[in-house]
Amino acid sequence: MVLNNIEKLLEKYENGETSLKEEQVLKHYFTKDNVAPHLEHYKPMFTYFLGNQQEQFTKDLPLKTKRTFNYKWLSVAAVAVIMLGVYFTPITDTNTCKENVVGTFCEPEEAFNEVSKQLAMISNHFNKGTSTVNYLNEVNKGTATLNYLNEIENSTGIIFKTNEY
Repeated sequence: MVLNNIEKLLEKYENGETSLKEEQVLKHYFTKDNVAPHLEHYKPMFTYFLGNQQEQFTKDLPLKTKRTFNYKWLSVAAVAVIMLGVYFTPITDTNTCKENVVGTFCEPEEAFNEVSKQLAMISNHFNKGTSTVNYLNEVNKGTATLNYLNEIENSTGIIFKTNEY
């Protein structure tokens, strides 16, 4: 009957359902010498628990309170600064055109004309650059002719080598 009760308590212990009183019963059972052979593997565990139950920590622990930084208040402050900045920023008329800013145009037609002029200048410079490189086409034709001559020379070399043997 006692063994049956111990087995039930062990099952409850493994499921994490035992009370402290039931665990004391298990510890007391496994400290005895007459443990059932099929339950011997539990004995070291419960004797360890019983031995460690008597240990006490003797060192003093300093109780320092750690100051935690509260990010919630930092975000509230950031939102407040942004809102004040938006509120006190002077509202300017976006339709007015500032002539004194370099590289800006008040009229879209002016901007279009300036962009067209700059693109034409880029095109002219690009065309000058490509015209100076056109002589390379002639060099490519010459190298192609040399490649044909090289192939003919290789062919004649093969023919003459076969005749020597």
